[in-house]
Amino acid sequence: TRVSFDVGVRQMGGQSIFMSASDLQLTNGENASDTAKVLSRYLDMVMIRTFEEKTILDFAASSSIPVINGLTNRSHPCQVMADIMTFEEARGNIAGKKVVWIGDGNNVCLSYMHAAMQFGFNLIISSPTKFLPLKENFAFVTEHGADVKILSDPFEAVENADLIITDTYFSMHNKDAEADEKLNLFRNYQVNQSLIARAKSNVVFLHCLPAHREIETTSDVIDGKNSMVFEAAENRLHVQKAIMKWCISH
Repeated sequence: TRVSFDVGVRQMGGQSIFMSASDLQLTNGENASDTAKVLSRYLDMVMIRTFEEKTILDFAASSSIPVINGLTNRSHPCQVMADIMTFEEARGNIAGKKVVWIGDGNNVCLSYMHAAMQFGFNLIISSPTKFLPLKENFAFVTEHGADVKILSDPFEAVENADLIITDTYFSMHNKDAEADEKLNLFRNYQVNQSLIARAKSNVVFLHCLPAHREIETTSDVIDGKNSMVFEAAENRLHVQKAIMKWCISH
């Protein structure tokens, strides 16, 4: 995410500044509102990657410049925009298509739920009950017209699927104390050739990366004919540029 935004800014003629948590006064007790007010006087736009979504919401509420969600524990909208662009380049309009999320109901999964409201695709989520998205998130998207369903059996879920997505079971910044238990629960949710064979022959497979090969998916899938994983990784650059251009022009 950082590299794609950084390169995108430079390609469009801008300049970027990278600031880690240790570079900001937030780590010394300054609240997000004060930081936002100061940075708004220096910068034209901010992209934030943070753990708690409240941080970015508090920052945006006090910012006078555009604030882009580069990732939080709760959501990852930029990734899903790149995925949708990738699918539509290959297969046309995603509206009405069957999209299947396999695995942990994490931040990317929630952004797919939000995208289902906006783009009109049918979303199936297949995950162990313990790791499904929160009920209030299901309630929100269905109340706003999204077609989102749960099917616990991944082989049933992917029948006639147009798009299959998975993600790592372990967050990049979390060391899960129950890793062995979690791996055991997800054992039947690996996206492998047996699972892909149940979907449409031209199904698209996506993974936001980094991938743990032979865990949530197999190498023959991620490197196979249905995979557009690396096309989606490239499209992150193009989508970030579009998002930034939209923010600046609005």
